[in-house]
Amino acid sequence: MSKMIAEFIGTFTLVLFGCGAAVIAGADGMTGIGLAGISFAFGLALIGMAYGIGPVSGCHINPAVSLGAMLAGRMSPAEMIQYWIA
Repeated sequence: MSKMIAEFIGTFTLVLFGCGAAVIAGADGMTGIGLAGISFAFGLALIGMAYGIGPVSGCHINPAVSLGAMLAGRMSPAEMIQYWIA
């Protein structure tokens, strides 16, 4: 699997589970999962992707992580742009 496909899958998973939990089952009284449930959805999606795609692409998912890696000299600006697009 290529790095860009792995990053796309990771970002898709984070948005699907994290934002999906916030939109579908947010804090709407007694029936929602509340802030703790939304936090768990984001956290579990992120940790799952860290284990799943971490060895392939580093599991940046967040563009700020890619920017930090580029500023630290661990990736080229061209590769950072590719990560951002993915």
